[in-house]
Amino acid sequence: MHSWYARSHQPAHYADYTLFVAEVASTVNENLLIENLLGKTSDLRERLVLLNQYLENFKGTVYRQTMFAEFEKIVHEKAEEGQALDPETLNRTYLDLIRDYFGEELVIDDAVKYEWARIPHFYRPFYVYVYATGYSSAVALSEGIRRDGVPAVRRYLDFLSMGSSRHPLDELRHAGVDLDTPAPLDQALEKFETVLDQAEEIARELGL
Repeated sequence: MHSWYARSHQPAHYADYTLFVAEVASTVNENLLIENLLGKTSDLRERLVLLNQYLENFKGTVYRQTMFAEFEKIVHEKAEEGQALDPETLNRTYLDLIRDYFGEELVIDDAVKYEWARIPHFYRPFYVYVYATGYSSAVALSEGIRRDGVPAVRRYLDFLSMGSSRHPLDELRHAGVDLDTPAPLDQALEKFETVLDQAEEIARELGL
């Protein structure tokens, strides 16, 4: 949909969009779909599945990708300082981040320290952070659409139609998301907390 709108409204040299906004459209639709399905069922188990999917999407796209981005940043800093990037250093750095991000409550298998080696995105330097900014933007946009209706939809469709004709921050700002402020990330984290509370309440009701 993003590609269709951009190519339908922009000349060829502006028809593609930047990586910075590439992850926004798909996650807006995913969030709206989950909210739509939640509005159609009162079955507690179905609702728990949908809420859990929202939480998993958020964890995988915001927390996990931010962790990847921090790993990438640390590794590049080590390289710039002339440190050797041997397997032991990379494994230790990654495992330390896993512990920092997931906390003491999670049982961490030692073998997870090798996971960095299977992440293909690291071959495209400094790409993974756009998942976190894109998902945070998507939360703000999807919540705006649910709250404001048609005016928010029009702004969103305008955003999809811009291709690369503007700076990506300006494109998002036109849609109603200002990433020059912490507001979109704050809103996303508040949404995560709300969904987590709802999931925990249902789990208690089901005796899980």
